[in-house]
Amino acid sequence: MTDASASGPSLTATLSAEEIEAGRLLFAQACDFVWGADRLDQLPEARLPEIAFAGRSNVGKSSLINALTGRKTLARTSNTPGRTQQLNFFDLGRRLLLVDMPGYGYAKESKEKVEAWNDMVRRFLKGRVTLRRAFVLVDARHGLKPNDDEIMKMLDQAAVMYQVVLTKADKVKPPALVTVKAATEKALKKHPAAFPEVHVTSSENGTGIAELRAVMAQMAESAPLT
Repeated sequence: MTDASASGPSLTATLSAEEIEAGRLLFAQACDFVWGADRLDQLPEARLPEIAFAGRSNVGKSSLINALTGRKTLARTSNTPGRTQQLNFFDLGRRLLLVDMPGYGYAKESKEKVEAWNDMVRRFLKGRVTLRRAFVLVDARHGLKPNDDEIMKMLDQAAVMYQVVLTKADKVKPPALVTVKAATEKALKKHPAAFPEVHVTSSENGTGIAELRAVMAQMAESAPLT
């Protein structure tokens, strides 16, 4: 298993102005929806580094992708949990693929459909050779839930490095945000593939967006020479 605390960039580490600028430039590139798959045999060719966004239904995955790319409607957002029902791939400047994964933990779908989604996600995480990182999104208002722990254990077993990203930070008062961040970081000590630090974001006011872009730029395919 990968010890994420010993390798790779940390989202909460001090980033240089050059790294922040590299993230800005990457996300200034065209970003387009290129593929949707609801079965593993429909996956696109593995050709670029990929970063997957996982989280409970309605945690804000699509909103975060839109905030990162500076586009309001690139990834569909909805107040209805379970809207994303397939693996959606977005090509960022031919240097990185962003993968919006189906939300988990939404009980109103049939048991069979939920199990099928979970199985696809599990097999994707374990077998995708171009997957560089997974971001596990957690609603800052609620903190970690049992199904978050389940997917983190899955990532541990697959040796896929991942980072917990708190979303909707603008909806939480600062003292409560400090508490949930500390509690989450304590829980991560049990997970060998997790980065120990938790990153805080808000798609509404832009908190943490520039830093997240910078770290993702470090995992992107090198820019072609001109």
